[in-house]
Amino acid sequence: MAEEIVREVFVTGLRNAHAMESQALSIMKPQLERIENYPELAAKLNQHIRETEGQIARIEDVLGGLDEDHSTLKDVALSFTGAMAAMGHTMAGDEVLKNSFANFAFENFEMAAYRSLITVADAGGFTQEVDALRANLAEEQGMAAWLEDNLAAVTKKFLALKTTGQSAKV
Repeated sequence: MAEEIVREVFVTGLRNAHAMESQALSIMKPQLERIENYPELAAKLNQHIRETEGQIARIEDVLGGLDEDHSTLKDVALSFTGAMAAMGHTMAGDEVLKNSFANFAFENFEMAAYRSLITVADAGGFTQEVDALRANLAEEQGMAAWLEDNLAAVTKKFLALKTTGQSAKV
């Protein structure tokens, strides 16, 4: 009975992670389309979009190995909320900063989700699945570290553009 409960928690967590990554795409893709003055940020977002697509594929492989599938309803719901959040920042005069803050927060949320999933996988003996989850976690850690390391540079560029009367547009 306990094994079934752990498996159920694991599958639910995997479905949530799949939806979370779908939401991440719906947040990052509109940002990337709007970036004009921050080429380093655009390059990193583009890279992380590709990583996120790979993360989704890994989660689907893990779910498939368990004879399970992702939740389309969760994917659609979280993708919609992600798109709305991204759209909300477009009205701000400091959109690039707000997006940077939100991206950093979201990366940390994703890291927590993967750490929890790895713990559940370990508890349930899902040893083959842990490598995929660790790979996803490492990519999220890399993106979070990049955002943290580059927030000052993005902020300074925003200020430089704004104070010289140039467009500080994302």
